[in-house]
Amino acid sequence: MGDPVEIVDHDPGWAATFATLGRRMRAALGSVAVRIDHIGSTSVPGLAAKPVIDVQVAVRSFEPLEAYKGPLERVGLVHRAGNPELTKRYFREAPGHLQRRTHVHVRELGSFSQQLPLLFRDYLRAHPEAAAEFAEVKRRCAERFRDARHEYVAAKEPYVWAMVRRADTWAQRTGWRPGPSDA
Repeated sequence: MGDPVEIVDHDPGWAATFATLGRRMRAALGSVAVRIDHIGSTSVPGLAAKPVIDVQVAVRSFEPLEAYKGPLERVGLVHRAGNPELTKRYFREAPGHLQRRTHVHVRELGSFSQQLPLLFRDYLRAHPEAAAEFAEVKRRCAERFRDARHEYVAAKEPYVWAMVRRADTWAQRTGWRPGPSDA
């Protein structure tokens, strides 16, 4: 069954947790990481979220894996080689190493999968009303699918893609580009 889906009010400490981890990752990865960004719901001030810190590391190439795998392991992360998403390499916190559940998504710089979470994050940061709407959708889905994580994700997916369309319209209108790396 796994952990229940829990959506909690925004914790201002999430940004500091990311900042500490981001500095450690930057020191470990050096120039291998072109960008290190806080993504996901915990990166949006005021947005309710699952209490999981999502980090995106942008690299020039997935190969060689060891260029980032070893450094990330030294920071307390474990490579999850069986991840079905082929557009990323996925790492999680090693038991007893990090204080908070952490998901690290390594993606190739400039790819759609690398740009999309930055756009989504920046759109929600710029539109608090959209973030509040998203929080309500997540809470409803979590209440309905508390013990079924895959169903929770599937239930909010249509809303996420509708929000992505809104974010794309905003990006086209404003000329959005990702700001500087977070770490």
